[in-house]
Amino acid sequence: PAKLELKGVRDSQRVLVTGKTADGLSIDLTSEAKLTLTGDVATIESDGYISPVRVGIATLVVTAAGHRAEVPVHVFDATPAPVSFVREVQAAMSKVGCNAGTCHGAQDGKNGFKLTLRGYDPEYDYFALVDDLSGRRFNRSVPAQSLMLLKPTQGVPHVGGFLFDEDSRFYKLIQQWIAEGCQFDGQQTRVARLEVFPQSPVIDREGRKLQQVVIAHFPDGSTRDVTRDAVFSSSNFNVATVTNTLASSGVVESIRRGETAILVRYEGAYAVNQITVLGDRTGFAWVDSAEHNFIDKLVNQKLQKIKTLPSDLCTDSEFLRRASIDLSGLPPTAAEVKAFLADPRDSQTKRNARIDELLDSAEYIDHWTLKWSDLLLSNRKFISEKGVWAYRNWIRSAIAENKPYNEWVGELLTANGSTFQNPAANYYRISREPLAAMENFTQVFLGTRFNCNKCHDHPFERWTQGQYYQLAAYFAGVGRKPGTVAEDEVIFPLRTPVAVVNPRNNQAVPAKFPYEHASGAAVDSHADLRQQLAQWLTSKDNPYFATSLVNRYWSYLLGRGIIDPVDDIRSSNPPSNAALLKALTDDFIAHNFDTKHLLRMIARSATYQRSYATNKWN
Repeated sequence: PAKLELKGVRDSQRVLVTGKTADGLSIDLTSEAKLTLTGDVATIESDGYISPVRVGIATLVVTAAGHRAEVPVHVFDATPAPVSFVREVQAAMSKVGCNAGTCHGAQDGKNGFKLTLRGYDPEYDYFALVDDLSGRRFNRSVPAQSLMLLKPTQGVPHVGGFLFDEDSRFYKLIQQWIAEGCQFDGQQTRVARLEVFPQSPVIDREGRKLQQVVIAHFPDGSTRDVTRDAVFSSSNFNVATVTNTLASSGVVESIRRGETAILVRYEGAYAVNQITVLGDRTGFAWVDSAEHNFIDKLVNQKLQKIKTLPSDLCTDSEFLRRASIDLSGLPPTAAEVKAFLADPRDSQTKRNARIDELLDSAEYIDHWTLKWSDLLLSNRKFISEKGVWAYRNWIRSAIAENKPYNEWVGELLTANGSTFQNPAANYYRISREPLAAMENFTQVFLGTRFNCNKCHDHPFERWTQGQYYQLAAYFAGVGRKPGTVAEDEVIFPLRTPVAVVNPRNNQAVPAKFPYEHASGAAVDSHADLRQQLAQWLTSKDNPYFATSLVNRYWSYLLGRGIIDPVDDIRSSNPPSNAALLKALTDDFIAHNFDTKHLLRMIARSATYQRSYATNKWN
């Protein structure tokens, strides 16, 4: 940072030191930089953190690679303060893995003792600690004799092994908390968001190391460096690893060329930092290539960043086969190939014309009807032979009409009546229970896997177990009764929805959206539960609805989603090109959720029309 402001006795901060090369590359110099402090208001710890000693002002002098910089240090408060269970003790347990899924955070705990997974419920964890063994985990008179300190230091046998020694910061922190009477500060607000620096760094070659710093932002506006307490992991350790120990936290080491996401977790909040490793690109020179629309511009920007040259455009015959199979599900006939190759118009003009012809064909309608029938689980096993054809024809009608995506999804979710007369209602014959309906709903229309937070909070995302059951409650008002003809069923809204019970406390939960968006206030709170859900879901301001469809359709044409898998959108699985995904989503919404327009834009791009043949730089 440009300056250090220390506002508490344990408000230690790390300084990142970055050097710039002549060609503009950033090199992390933190590990080799020499730090010195003027005055005695703060001290430099052995791991490089600056910690307050007394109120006052000092200067931090940084020297590295023959250069020198000065950073002002202002200590606002160094008064002794009690240890926070929520912000400090739980963070320590998370860091050393006590509440991990492989230890006491497992669904059934470990060796008779259970904590909530990754500390998602501080109150539960506190009482589990102080009440278990009749409180014998703690010796308030002689804190060092507490089981909570003896086990991790191997003072007594511990299946989890040795975690930290008596001189460590965590030992002293927990020891102080026990000496202070094991107080619970449940009123303490938890972190609002995390910020990681440097943001989305590019590492020039293999074998480099890069220190990250994590800043926690709290609801009251305060911030704190939590790098030492945060938990780090790499989504692709073949590209880069990251340290996550008491001795070293947040240091990325590049292994080979590629990209990886560094997942950072602290106090129930998550952040992701995208790391790009260039590798040896000696001799690379960017060559301008075709840009048919905004897709190509954004793709080329990313390719330039990672020093990769795109392939040339494919041949006309390759394009025709590719587009025909992707858009209509069938290869071109021999006559169509001959006519296309004989067309005297320039390649781009006749390719655009052929894309339009395919999008207007009956084969296009059949192909995309089949895709959506699969996604919506249309199967005679669930809804009978007649029901399958009625459901399929309803889907086909929406595709043929090119009905806006948000409109037909809204109709699907709010469908009532005979499943033969209103085939969209078959959706609720297939997913008959609120939990199953909700899981299918989130996976298909939000691109998320809510089943991961059924038994506990989501292990890699912000979704909680409570949100799982609250969202399922929107499907608790679906009634079913036999129709007037054989194999028919009538879907209707129940006057009193069935109770959806969270097994964690055996309490019925109210219906509640897992997140808010700008149009949330426009949802009619007096409407039927499914109508409320449809209004919330299909809003242009819903950050997942349009994005998940765009990402799914991109995967159908390019073979892989911008976020992949396409039904696993989460912060720890970031897009390969965030700017491209956002631009495609914005364009899709601006064109009234027009799926044909989306497919047309993708198919017309030079990116889609690239040859499969590689070059030296890709």
